[in-house]
Amino acid sequence: MAAETVEMVVAGRTGWIRGRVDRRLAAFFDEHPSPVPDPEVSAAYELLREFVLDGGKRIRPVLCYWGWRGAGGAAEEPRPIVDAAAALELCHAGLLIHDDIMDASATRRGRPTLHRALGESPAILLGVLAMTWGDELLATCGADPVRLRAARVRYDAMRTEVITGQYLDLLAPTRTGVTVDQTLTTIRYKTAKYTVERPLQIGGELAGAEPALLAAYSRLGLPLGEAFQLRDDILGMFGDPAQTGKSCLDDLREGKHTVMIAHARAHASGPAAAHLRQWYGNAVLDERQAAGIREIVAGTGSLAHVESMITQRVGEALETLTTAPIATEAREALTALADRIAHRKQ
Repeated sequence: MAAETVEMVVAGRTGWIRGRVDRRLAAFFDEHPSPVPDPEVSAAYELLREFVLDGGKRIRPVLCYWGWRGAGGAAEEPRPIVDAAAALELCHAGLLIHDDIMDASATRRGRPTLHRALGESPAILLGVLAMTWGDELLATCGADPVRLRAARVRYDAMRTEVITGQYLDLLAPTRTGVTVDQTLTTIRYKTAKYTVERPLQIGGELAGAEPALLAAYSRLGLPLGEAFQLRDDILGMFGDPAQTGKSCLDDLREGKHTVMIAHARAHASGPAAAHLRQWYGNAVLDERQAAGIREIVAGTGSLAHVESMITQRVGEALETLTTAPIATEAREALTALADRIAHRKQ
């Protein structure tokens, strides 16, 4: 198939699954109004609805769908996979709400974070509610019971892994000399598994995937998920807030432990090292000090190093795709998506 035709098919099918997931989420919110007639509770439910429906790239639902198709799941049998994909988006929303609280982020998706709008305690509750609703939606997706149990094992593992990764992320600021390898471990558990590996495997399990394909999804998902987070770290420092929906100062003020910063600290000296020590993780950092950090990250070769890591990981993922026992359309779609995930602008 010609490259432009593949792109059109992938874009069309990807747009289709995003639209189906959005409609399912909207219907789910319609089916789950506040159980009490309190206007403030209803307003909080509406804020959660807006947070889920009015933004997000739907990467996890899209990958879940292609995991399903790669294992032979039919395009004309959408309900189980659409519901499962929507469940992943609800789980993701809950995790984002909590992540924003832990990071003290002011904006998400171009609007105030929920804890800024409602307060931390209400936002924590809404995050738990979103994850609870994800469980409900997956449990009632209508899949074959045996396949659903297998998918649930992957889903439960995903939640344990991402919470463990988040805990590692919280521990990092309390530790000195965090290495690149330690940072990569956090990335693997906080992001790579729950962004790519597990969504692919959940979709595959729902379609009855063989063990060889599920193993290939892991070999594909982990490096691609790491590339996703490495790109996210670059966007957090160098991205355009108009495209990312987040301030490019948040990660710097938080002192987020990234591979770029671990590499820069290992290679900076003199005034550059002093600038990193003084300003990275400083809550009063402004754009002038941030510009200095960006110059150091670029000047030490740390930005280029991370770009090369992304390229390497995308190459590993693509190599897996060439030999994986996966349906042709899904192979082509995942090949195209790998590049988009790793080189996105938002």
